[in-house]
Amino acid sequence: MTVTLTEKAEFRLRAFLQGSAETTNEAGIRIGVSDGGCSGYQYTLDITKTPQPGDLVEQQGKVKVYIDPQSAPLLNGVVVDFVEGLMESGFKFSNPNATDTCGCGQSFQAGDCTPTGVPCS
Repeated sequence: MTVTLTEKAEFRLRAFLQGSAETTNEAGIRIGVSDGGCSGYQYTLDITKTPQPGDLVEQQGKVKVYIDPQSAPLLNGVVVDFVEGLMESGFKFSNPNATDTCGCGQSFQAGDCTPTGVPCS
């Protein structure tokens, strides 16, 4: 199982972790996938104090990354970057498992297992 953070993404996530109210030795970032978005799946990215039972744990630089085991197959090989520009700023996911993505870049399809999408708002 591999999720890779670019140097920019790791730096930005580390800053978020340092700024969170209750930082612990186990504090990290939870990356997952949930049903939603215009293509069927959408990415989730949250700060967490501790891992959940069954989470896969990876260390990316100085950031602990926790991955929900149900999301893991859809996140295998994902590269998370942070982009900053006039037209777009934020975290960008490059997913080799995606068979299609929507125009907003926040949701994707993954073969026959993708749930029904809802229009982007």
